[in-house]
Amino acid sequence: QLQLVESGGGLVQSGGSLRLSCAASGDTLETYVIGWFRQIPGKEREWVSTISSSGLNTYYPDSVKGRFTISRDNAKNTAYLQMNTLKPEDTAQYYCAAQPTLDPRSVNIEARGYDYWGQGTQVTVSS
Repeated sequence: QLQLVESGGGLVQSGGSLRLSCAASGDTLETYVIGWFRQIPGKEREWVSTISSSGLNTYYPDSVKGRFTISRDNAKNTAYLQMNTLKPEDTAQYYCAAQPTLDPRSVNIEARGYDYWGQGTQVTVSS
């Protein structure tokens, strides 16, 4: 059973950067699509980025495009989310998610498409 643990969250000033990590155990990540999502209380979970199992395909919503970068290191069984030029509206609990796939190019932007989730890490951006 795959388990995911996020880390790297914290408090940062507007314009600053953070790098989130998603460490996997129990299985190898190399055959999983990885997604990052965020959520604030009372709102639905919002898709932030996704990367194919091959690492060749990445996608972002317009709200973070050009500021966030998703990556993966299959040798370390870890995925990352580099977040630059952070804004107060980026404040949320951030979650990584994984879904097994046979297609190295497939991606998934829907939360319901992921079976495995981490516990989340809080990111707070002060103005």
